[in-house]
Amino acid sequence: MRLSPTSIGILFAVLAYFSFSLLDTVQKTTVIYHSIFQILFLKYFFTLFLSIFESYRKKNNYFFKTKNFKLQITRSILSIIESGCFVLSFRYLTLADAHSIGSLTPIIIVALSAIILREKVNLKTWIAIFFGFIGVLVIIRPGLSIFDPMSLIPLAGAFFLSFYQILTRKVSKYDSSETSLFYTSVIGIILMSLIIPFFWQPLQSYSYLLFLGIGVFFSLGIYFQIIALSFAKASVIQPFHYTLILWAIILGYFFYNDFPDIPTIIGAIIITLSGIYVLNSRSTAE
Repeated sequence: MRLSPTSIGILFAVLAYFSFSLLDTVQKTTVIYHSIFQILFLKYFFTLFLSIFESYRKKNNYFFKTKNFKLQITRSILSIIESGCFVLSFRYLTLADAHSIGSLTPIIIVALSAIILREKVNLKTWIAIFFGFIGVLVIIRPGLSIFDPMSLIPLAGAFFLSFYQILTRKVSKYDSSETSLFYTSVIGIILMSLIIPFFWQPLQSYSYLLFLGIGVFFSLGIYFQIIALSFAKASVIQPFHYTLILWAIILGYFFYNDFPDIPTIIGAIIITLSGIYVLNSRSTAE
């Protein structure tokens, strides 16, 4: 049985998000014994190799040239901040909690696109966006004794990631994906190299195994995502971002014996349904 291009794209999207889930599972342990800057340096180091590999595969010999240098610097800095927020959140929260809150990102993107880019958003979509934020409130429960201030870290990460995605969409009009990967990696490596000496944590014998896991799963996640987008539209691929919550629950329970409580599950369901509706409305409008 031959799969259609869309089916192949969906398959690789699922593999991509599963790889990212494994990455976060490894990062949750790694961030306990190492600084987030060591982890980010490693990720950007692998991103550099990916950008070079993609440039070679697409025969783009001028991948290092950008038509909007300021925009590339800005989105690269946003990438560092949002990545740092999510990695740090794994130190204090369960994988399910962090991913459930972080899954608000597609909803925030649409809201910010309407505010910043003046894109048209209908009333039903705004209602879905509102319910998405309600889902986050159900999870973090502000004002209650169970409220954990650390839950604001992935929420901040979701906002910075949304700004990053919006700028990525904008810069894609000028530069190729491999060019954007290249600048993200180079700027990330330079900045992390300047910061790491102040937050260096000594390496242990298990550090190399953890770093290898981060490099492998991070690279696979990005590459599978690139393949997925080459076979299917982004509007088809994006809803599968919510499989991260399912994987986070399974892997969090298997490796860390963490299982989300009922309000977290309810909040995650609200965010997922709202997000899928928002993404569907957006793709229909386009």
